[in-house]
Amino acid sequence: MVESRNYCVAGFDFILTADSDCFASLLNYRPFEKHTVPINPIFHVTVGKIDMPGEQQLMFTDTSDDDMPRIEVYRLDQDWLIQMAMFKDSPICSKIRASKDFSRATLQVDNDSSKFAIDNAIMLLFAFTTTPLGALEMHASVALKDGKGFLFLGKSGTGKSTHSRLWMEAFADARLLNDDNPVLRLLPNDEVRVYGSPWSGKTPCYINQNIPVGGIVKLKQAPQNSIQLLRLPEAYAYMLASCSGLKMVPEMMDALYKTIAGIIQIIPVHALDCLPNTDAARLCEHTVNR
Repeated sequence: MVESRNYCVAGFDFILTADSDCFASLLNYRPFEKHTVPINPIFHVTVGKIDMPGEQQLMFTDTSDDDMPRIEVYRLDQDWLIQMAMFKDSPICSKIRASKDFSRATLQVDNDSSKFAIDNAIMLLFAFTTTPLGALEMHASVALKDGKGFLFLGKSGTGKSTHSRLWMEAFADARLLNDDNPVLRLLPNDEVRVYGSPWSGKTPCYINQNIPVGGIVKLKQAPQNSIQLLRLPEAYAYMLASCSGLKMVPEMMDALYKTIAGIIQIIPVHALDCLPNTDAARLCEHTVNR
């Protein structure tokens, strides 16, 4: 039996249509489910068979980390084709054919990896459709304290999750909002807020909540703890490296630049060289939480 379910993440509605059995494994989406049909969803993705096009122009291949999915993006005459593999050297296990603006898409799952395929398809479509709307899907961990959210950026293995955990060890009122893919929004009133999402990496933290941003911190492992405020060009570079989007598409790049530029003029970005200890968490909190 095929059914459609409606979701809202960071204030953006979208629809997933699939066999009923698919939804049993998507527990991470339940906090974001809506029981009313959205008027203007940003996208609608249907799980089914796609027509493979004849001519394809490879635009981008993401193989940044061995333990991360491989994503291949192809440009068609009017549509996009995205192929995904679970790891860098794995065979392709799912394909997305999407409209030019990514608002309508069909997802084909080629093996028993439906949860992986649906999660990654929705993450990509969400990033691509919300970028023009002042939103950034970030690769970050977020700790909450004093009514504010603090984003920790860095490459995989840098210690983002560890640093969030250290905040919770150091401060009784600190807790985790998201551990891998929060959404950052620059709102029309120049407020910057961070939102929980259904995508939290290896940590099951799927919280449908949003909160003002208190600080953004780029992490780096070091033999001692030190922190400094980044200049705007440095802050921009780290923010751009940490957000999702098709950066080879000029319109999407322009939107990313505009949103990042607006955010870093409101929220300072710091660089924390640190050890994995609570002293680093206290130094970070004392500096950025003002």
